[in-house]
Amino acid sequence: MTAQAPDWGGIERGAGRPLVLLHGLGMTHAAWAPVMEALARHRRVLALDVPGFGTTPMLPDQTPTLEALATALQHELDRRGIAGPVDVAGNSMGGGIALALALQGGARSVAAISPAGLWPVDSPWHTRPVLRTLRFALRKGSSLADYLLRFGLARRLMLAVPMSVRGDRIPADVARAQAHHLATAPGVIPTLEAIGPLAHPERLNVPCSIAFGRRDWLLTRGAQRRDRVPASVKWSHPAGWGHVPMWDDPAGVATWILDATA
Repeated sequence: MTAQAPDWGGIERGAGRPLVLLHGLGMTHAAWAPVMEALARHRRVLALDVPGFGTTPMLPDQTPTLEALATALQHELDRRGIAGPVDVAGNSMGGGIALALALQGGARSVAAISPAGLWPVDSPWHTRPVLRTLRFALRKGSSLADYLLRFGLARRLMLAVPMSVRGDRIPADVARAQAHHLATAPGVIPTLEAIGPLAHPERLNVPCSIAFGRRDWLLTRGAQRRDRVPASVKWSHPAGWGHVPMWDDPAGVATWILDATA
């Protein structure tokens, strides 16, 4: 790396074999709050803030591609004294980072929920415009968004595409905090622009499970390329899951992750 990698923020719970959790674009480790307790009953869980999000600074002098972020993750695990390949679960951007880490030899197993990077050339045509427009709207109308997100129906409507089809289940303070972070996090636009297709995902050679929820309206069919990964990868389309399904189905997501990384 060209400069000193930043220390990653986040939280750690539980004991046992490490399980790393990586959030999606514009979010923080708090995205995993609904499943942390269930996972920590079985594993040492490290929910981390990816560089440019939460309390983790941007990567210095680097374009935040999935591969660069995976390399930075390996440095962070080394810094924490976590030796050997680890189990990694990621959502969206975090799922793409988890798969990139596996391709670099750093993952023991991967559980990827709606992972980025499986498209062959570029993300679906609407993905970047939706996220850019949402960020712009949240920045320009921050007071209105903060007010509307206090109401369950508004959360359900506003968050259905980028996050959860059951946005009313997200506590108002959590939804407001996540919206503020999407509007202000320095990593949103650089990382959105930098995320491209994973290089040679057909070379994945560790246990991998990939799930795209049937109600994922952000990474749609064009991003869900089963043909880009080996036949050994377990592939599923859980009912009722949106793009960020931890609030849609906390018990189901926790069980799926534990099974995928067992």
